[in-house]
Amino acid sequence: QVQLVESGGGLVQAGGSLRLSCAASGSIASINIMGWYRQAPGKQRELVASVTKGGSTNYVDSVKGRFTISRDNAKNMVSLQMNSLKPEDTAVYYCNADIVRRDLPFAAYNYWGQGTQVTVSS
Repeated sequence: QVQLVESGGGLVQAGGSLRLSCAASGSIASINIMGWYRQAPGKQRELVASVTKGGSTNYVDSVKGRFTISRDNAKNMVSLQMNSLKPEDTAVYYCNADIVRRDLPFAAYNYWGQGTQVTVSS
């Protein structure tokens, strides 16, 4: 079994910062791309940022210059540093990863965390 567990959400005032972390655990052989998605009420889930195993990153335009994604391959962790938060960043944030399992080594499977609430007050 593989699990993704997020932490670090909460309530913050506009202009503030939060750091989200996600730890993958279980029968993991390797992790390919890792990312953070978010879903605001009444909206579709969107990709916020992603990072490859080699460290290449990608961001949605609305967070460029404010959010930074990073990963620790040795610890199977990915983090999202969120600065200059805006009320429109309010959403449930989900960790996502493509994981190759030790017991199923011939393909990567996509996993989601349970989500963590980020609320930015104006």
